[in-house]
This record gives sequence, C-alpha cells and structure tokens, in this order.
Amino acid sequence: MTTGIFNSNLVTQDLARKSFAGMITRLMPNGTAPLFGLTSMLSSETALQPEHGFFTKTMLFPQLTLAAAVAVGDTVFTVTSTANSLPGMVMRADQTGENILINSILSPTQVAVQRGIGGATVAAINNATNLYQVGTAFEESSLRPNALQINPVRVTNLTQIFRNTWAISDSVRSTQMIAGDTNIAENRQDCAAFHAADIEKAIFWGQKYSGSRNGQPLRAMDGIYSIVSNLAYYPPSYAAANVTVAGGTTNYTQFEAAFDPVFNQATDPKVANERVMFVGGAAKKVINNIGRLNGTYYMVDGQTSWGLQFSTIKIARGTFRIIEHPLFNTNPSWSKTAFAVDLSSFNLAYLGDRKTQNKEFNMMGNDAADNGIDAVGGTLTSELTTIIRNPPAFGIMTNLTAAAAG
Repeated sequence: MTTGIFNSNLVTQDLARKSFAGMITRLMPNGTAPLFGLTSMLSSETALQPEHGFFTKTMLFPQLTLAAAVAVGDTVFTVTSTANSLPGMVMRADQTGENILINSILSPTQVAVQRGIGGATVAAINNATNLYQVGTAFEESSLRPNALQINPVRVTNLTQIFRNTWAISDSVRSTQMIAGDTNIAENRQDCAAFHAADIEKAIFWGQKYSGSRNGQPLRAMDGIYSIVSNLAYYPPSYAAANVTVAGGTTNYTQFEAAFDPVFNQATDPKVANERVMFVGGAAKKVINNIGRLNGTYYMVDGQTSWGLQFSTIKIARGTFRIIEHPLFNTNPSWSKTAFAVDLSSFNLAYLGDRKTQNKEFNMMGNDAADNGIDAVGGTLTSELTTIIRNPPAFGIMTNLTAAAAG
C-alpha cells in the first residue's frame, strides 16, 4: 500500500519477466487473450531452434475394401489397396459377417484368402464392402509373420517473433493525472494488452510461413485453425473432418455431428470427454438458442427475472465449457465461430529464453538509452510457436448464424 501520488518509481519493474502469460490471467481474466492466459497454467516447452516440433504415430487399423464383387467360391479378392495387410490377418466382411483369413498378398490390389473362418455362412459379397481386421490366426509350427511397423510422422511449426512498444515523451511522463494510474503505467498496460492480443490471434488464426523481410529471416507459426483444417504440413489423418461450415440454421443434431469427432481421440484420460469451447458472441447466441428451442420453460407468478443462459453444452459423448472470446467479436465472421480446444494436448514452446522479455529505455535506473531522445518507453518481445499434439481432438464450426429446433 502507498499514500500520495502513485508515480513511475513505484511501478514494479519488468513485471513481464516472471510470467507474462500468468500476468494476463491474473490481471485480465476476461480480457482479449484467455487462451494465451491459460497457457500459464499448462506445461510449456523450450524450443531449441526456430523450427520446433515432434514425431507422432497414429495407430493402424487394417482394413480392405473390395474393388469387385466376389462369389461364394472365390478365394482371390480384388481390393482398392492391400496397404497394412499381412498374411495371417483375419478380416470380417461388414456386409455378411463372414470372417476371412488372408493367405498371401498377391499384388498391391489382390489378396489370396481362406473363406469361412468361423460360424458365419460363406456368401457372395458386394463390391465396395469393407473388411475390417478382427485379429490374427496362425497354424501350428508356422513361420514367423512379416513385421508391421508404424512410421513416425514429423510434425513441425515455426517460432514467430511478436513485438510491441510503448513510448511517451518525458513531459507526459512528468505530468500528473487527476485519476487513474500514471501515464507510464497506463501505456505499459496498453502495450501488454496489445502484445497478448497479437499472440492470441496468431494462436487461433496464424499460418506457417518462412521467408524474409528487410533482408532478415521472417517466420510465422501455424495456429489452431490452420492445423485443424488439415493443411499440407500435417498427416492426412489429422482432423480434416473436424472443420464444419454451418448452414443458414443449425440445430442440435447438426451441432452434435460437427463436434462429435473430437471425442474419437484422447490424450489425457482425466479429461477425455471434456473440451473448452471458445465462441464469438453470435455463435454463443446460436448455441444458447439451440438449447432454448429444444426445451420447454415456464414463467410463474411473482417471477422477477426470466430467460436462459447456458455456459455448458453436452452431447452424447462429451461436454463443452463455453467461453465467449472478446477477440472473436471484433468482426462479424469470427463472431459466428466456435473452437473446441483440447487443453491437455495444447501448449506453447518459447525459443530459448525469449519468453516475453521486457526491455525499457531512458527509465530511471535503466542504462539503456535511445539516441538521446527526450522520451521513455519499452518493448515487449516474445518468440514462440503453437504445439498441438492431438489435432483430431479439436473442432471448429464457422458461420453459426441462426438456431433451429431438432
């Protein structure tokens, strides 16, 4: 506690050095960077170079798809691809329930099989029928089977440099205000808010880029939308089906279908069926109205308030905790958007020690000078990248315009 005029000498120096993201969470919990703020409570990484990433493996579930119909006596199947299939695998025909043993791989599109491995009746199978693997079966004294490996996929992102500066003349610094903080404190806070908002927008909307500017390297990172919308940098199995463009109206059935795939993947068993959903104002109203139109409510005599306001939405396989994101409300397009985020597989990686450095000039006790200018100021600099280890656990719905029953 202090008495008298609060001046710049009383402002805590280098507040950002300890934890800029944590400071945003404590001082601006309802501000423009809620996801960036939440990263102060998550595990973080250190990037050793501007290109940072990881290797990932996706479990294989072998299947065959018939490229031609087969008759009862056929033992050679023509399929679309024999990739990931090996002799000894037992495949179940989805149409008939017949279990079929692969004897040998004849070509990239043909397999020799043994029919009727089990109690199901051997029957003709239609073209385009899927055969899913249901195990393996080998005879006594069999030779060892061929090996099947999962090749890791290299997933990378690039660190992006964010910089924001505050600066005021020394005359303004010396001017006392009749209300609020000092001019220095106000400008520092504005700079911090801009810095956090810039990082937050890139976390959602950034796109991976490597080039140059002014003869120096320039890099930009992929954000959530770019990663989940399945750009070329990521494996084909990643989350392409998890981005949905809403129609003129959206009902509960359509909303559930859009976000149901996020629960096919889990990286943390403690929160396997829960996601945080960041929404714009228009999207929040649509979600709220979906609930209102699919339920019944009554007003009673003496009631002094009315209406419905939902902060959680549940579908059959999981729960979404809704947070309205102020940045999404800065334009009509983002306002209609909803992002389902799996916090257990999301974090940020900072390059070395570049975790929001604060460097000020011409400040008392600070040796840095800025060409003798009669002004004071400072610059916040962060270099970081977004890491999403389980993109299929994320979901995005855009153009949420109006609600409908159903």
